[in-house]
Amino acid sequence: MKIEPFEMERMQSTWENLVEMDMSESGVRPVTLLELGEMGLDLNGILSMPLGYSQSNGTIPLREALSALYPGSTPEHIEVTNGTSEANYLLALSLLRDGDEVAMEVPNYMQYGGLPKSCGARLLPFRLLLDGDWEPDWDEFDQAVNEKTRLVYLSNPNNPTGSVLSEEAMRRMVARCEQVGAYLLADEVYLGAEIHCERTRSFWGMSDRVIVTSGLSKAYGIPGVRIGWIAGPKEVVAQCWSQHDYITIGPNKISDAVARVAVQAENRERLYARTRAILQQNLPIMRKWVEAFGGKLEFREPRAGALCLVRYNSPTPSYTLCERVRVNQSVLIVPGVHLGLEGFVRLWLGGRPEFLSEGLRRIGIEFGKEFGTS
Repeated sequence: MKIEPFEMERMQSTWENLVEMDMSESGVRPVTLLELGEMGLDLNGILSMPLGYSQSNGTIPLREALSALYPGSTPEHIEVTNGTSEANYLLALSLLRDGDEVAMEVPNYMQYGGLPKSCGARLLPFRLLLDGDWEPDWDEFDQAVNEKTRLVYLSNPNNPTGSVLSEEAMRRMVARCEQVGAYLLADEVYLGAEIHCERTRSFWGMSDRVIVTSGLSKAYGIPGVRIGWIAGPKEVVAQCWSQHDYITIGPNKISDAVARVAVQAENRERLYARTRAILQQNLPIMRKWVEAFGGKLEFREPRAGALCLVRYNSPTPSYTLCERVRVNQSVLIVPGVHLGLEGFVRLWLGGRPEFLSEGLRRIGIEFGKEFGTS
C-alpha cells in the first residue's frame, strides 16, 4: 500500500513546534489533568495504575458510555481508537477495495483525499458552495454518489468552514446513499462545539448505512489523550477491530480512564460549555480583524468549531501567502489549497484572546503588504 503525503498534516508537523505562534490549530485550548480531576478523574489512581495493555477496542465501561450517545447502539456498535483520524483510517482499510469509488465533500479535512487512493479506490469530490450557505452542489453530489460508490465522507460540523448541514440536506444525502447502497461516513468531531446555534443533529440513526466517527480532540478540548471512536453497524465495527490488531492494537489505559470521565453526561456538557464560551469570546476578535481590511478579506462566520475559513482578495496562491506569514512573522496558518479550496486561509479561533489578537496582528502585517495597505 503506497500512500501520498498528507500535505496539511506534514506542513503542521514540520513547523508547529518551531514557530513562535501556531495558528494552524483546530480545537480550543486544551483541558488540563487538574481540571479533569475536578470532574472526577482519580489522579492518585492514575499514578498508581500499572501501565499494562488496555482492552484493544476500548474498555466495556467506556464503550457503554459511548453507546449511550448513539440511541439504539450497544457496546458492540462501538470501537475506541487513537483519535478520530485513526477511526477514519480503520474504516478505509476495512471497507475499500480496488475499483471502489469514494465521494468526498470539499472543502474538508483532507484525510480522505489520500486514503481511498492508497486502497485502490477512486475519489470523486463534491463541493460545498459558499454562496449557497455551504450547502452541497447537488448536481456534483448526485454525480459523485453513484452505483459504484462504496463510501461517502463528510464532516459535520464542517472543517474548515464551521458550517452545519441543514436537516433537508442531511436527509437528501442519506436517501441517496441508501439508493445506491453506499455507506455514509459522518465525521462529527466538532459536534458540541457550536458557537451560538443549537446542538448539531447527528447523522446517527438516520439509516443503517450511516457510520459516525468522533473523539475528544475538538468539542471536548482534550486532544492529547488521542481518543476517538467509531459508531457503526456491528459487522463494520468488527472488521475495524480486526484491522486495529495490525496497527496500534488499542488505546492506552490512561487515555481510556480519562475518556470514561470526559464522556459522562454532566462532564460532557461542562466541557461543551467551556468550548462554547471560548469561541463566543473569540469570534468578535476575528470579526473585527476581518472588517479592518475593508473588504479585502471576507468570511462566513462559523456556526461551530474553533476555526475560521477566510477568503482573501488576491491572486497569490494560498500556500505562498502562508509561507510568507510563517517565514516573516513566525506564525503558522493553513493554506486553503490544503483543504481543497484555493484563495482561502484557515485561522485558529480557540486560543486565549491575547494570543489570538497577537497572532492576527502579525498575520495582518503580511496581508497588508499583499493588499498594499500596510
